[in-house]
Amino acid sequence: MGAVLSVGCGLVLHTYKVGKGLADLSYALLLVGRGDLVQHSAVIVYLDEISHLKLAQPGNAPWDRALHAKLVDRLTRAGAKAIAFDIVFNSPNPANPDGDARLVESVRKSGRVVLAADNIRISDTAKQIELPFPDLADAAAGIGSAEVIPDPDLLVRVHTPEEQIPSLSWVAAEVTAVEATRQESVRKAKRWMHYYGPPNSVAWCSYFQALDPAAIPDEFFAGKTVFVGARMLTRFSGERKDEYRNPFSFWLSEKMAREQQALFMAGVEVQATAFLNLSRNDWLRRLSPAAERWVVILCGLVFGCLLLRFHPAVGAVVAVGGAALAALVSYQMFGARLTWFPWLIVVAQILVALGWSVLFNSVQLYVQKRLYQHTLGLYLSPKLVKKFASKPTLLRPGAEKQILTLFFSDIAGFTSISEGMDSDELAALMNAYFQTAVSDCIHATEGTVVKYIGDSIFAFWNAPDAQPDHAVRACKAALLFRELSRKPIRGLYLRTRIGLHGGVANVGNFGSNERVDYTALGENVNLASRLEGLNKYLGTSCLISGTTCAEIGDQLVTRHLGSFQLKGFENPVAVHELVGWPADAGAARPWCETFALALDHYQRRDRETAERLFRRVIEMRGDDGPSSFYLQQIDELSGETAKEDSIRFTVIKEK
Repeated sequence: MGAVLSVGCGLVLHTYKVGKGLADLSYALLLVGRGDLVQHSAVIVYLDEISHLKLAQPGNAPWDRALHAKLVDRLTRAGAKAIAFDIVFNSPNPANPDGDARLVESVRKSGRVVLAADNIRISDTAKQIELPFPDLADAAAGIGSAEVIPDPDLLVRVHTPEEQIPSLSWVAAEVTAVEATRQESVRKAKRWMHYYGPPNSVAWCSYFQALDPAAIPDEFFAGKTVFVGARMLTRFSGERKDEYRNPFSFWLSEKMAREQQALFMAGVEVQATAFLNLSRNDWLRRLSPAAERWVVILCGLVFGCLLLRFHPAVGAVVAVGGAALAALVSYQMFGARLTWFPWLIVVAQILVALGWSVLFNSVQLYVQKRLYQHTLGLYLSPKLVKKFASKPTLLRPGAEKQILTLFFSDIAGFTSISEGMDSDELAALMNAYFQTAVSDCIHATEGTVVKYIGDSIFAFWNAPDAQPDHAVRACKAALLFRELSRKPIRGLYLRTRIGLHGGVANVGNFGSNERVDYTALGENVNLASRLEGLNKYLGTSCLISGTTCAEIGDQLVTRHLGSFQLKGFENPVAVHELVGWPADAGAARPWCETFALALDHYQRRDRETAERLFRRVIEMRGDDGPSSFYLQQIDELSGETAKEDSIRFTVIKEK
């Protein structure tokens, strides 16, 4: 059991995101433990704040491109091997065409200038390349993508892979005839960043200094590849602000950061570092995932079995020795072969094996019970956890068909809310939101939380415990969400959009004996999700299907919104809005009845009367999303030809 636990721990940490922090720390400690390295084949020219002031550049426009032309001329005369601009000149400057012309001419004469292209995400799965304006692109020696891909902690660990065009660092290496760029295997390989020290380890100077040979001699640039780009504090370079963490940043004190003149690393220094990796042929590598897993398995078997044979005190000494050995072997492999291994995962395995050897007899049964209750607690309310805690078969693989009320939620405007937050602030906000939403809304009505999907929640009622009033419970949870939106969470008001639908689904555990997910599958699950997405078109907060509306009857206030053709479903779906509690019926009745009359005229193609009544609903209620939606449909349909008489339902087209 000790071996199984140790191996399992290692594989989970190696395979899933839960172990990414240990892997990232392993990577950083190997670099920091090695210390700084000196390199001389690349330098950086920064468009920094002092250069903005010295050169009197405007605060609300791109820099004068004549300055860039002057810089190219100076660097070319100084003997720079290549000049790489980490600035995207995506369009001519109509206010200063002479500056554009001078830059084009200087780039053409130099013959060694590499320009950046922007890689703009246009959808979840597609990006679009934005190249420099044509005349400048034609004059350049090469064009590379300026994109770098940081991890959530803002540390760039991997060279930017080639998508539509190579990266800026790769093209700069090609222009300077770096041997690695001639090997197709290197081009396709996953290359890990090899940082040579903390931020500003690559030699640099300010832009205004680079223009003055008296300030920076030619020897500083001669025979080197010069990268030109902005620092984060500069907002006037015509370039996106970008700065990133560095493996050494986490260990810098305030004093060290001041001495190094930076705590964060500019994007252009990331490009320069990737270029140096290629030119020095010293980018970092990893073993294949399969090979790493075999190492993890072997270490887990050895320490899982070995430590159980020792007295706890002796076992602790052996464990410390094993952890030191794992660190030493990893460091030797890093130094000799430039290959890094997530050795802290092995250390974690050793600690797990040691803990098991100490606690095995005293806590085995207790731990098993607590783990089971914790797992149930991810899905069920505290009341149901107590009920099912004595049924260990609940989490075994297997599913059955069952009628459920299915629930999907989403936070309206979440993208704009999250844009201005750092990752820690956003995590705290979402934890507070989920804590309140689950405990006060879903678990309060004894619903089952299936999973969190970004800012969304998937839940259902009537499983695993039978609930004859499951539709009413789900609708009450939705109304509780509405009340929750009126209360600030960490100073923000979050409006939740919800879709509810009742129907048959396969519910149970899907997976293996070692890992399962308690969830529901089937087309009715997809329908509930589609209803949630329909809210943003109708301006509503909670939509329910006709099935769910029939289940709750007159126990809650609803109104019919029409039938909609939803993506993935052949037949139109009757859609209703959950309006409120029974106490809201009196106040809602006038405008609900007016809306129903308007919808009836709309469906009978009496658009003039329908329009008048929909506007009346808005006057009565102040704001009504469905009425606004239908008014828009009437405007769009007013110019259609007679063949539209065959249209029976409004079609919602989803992206």
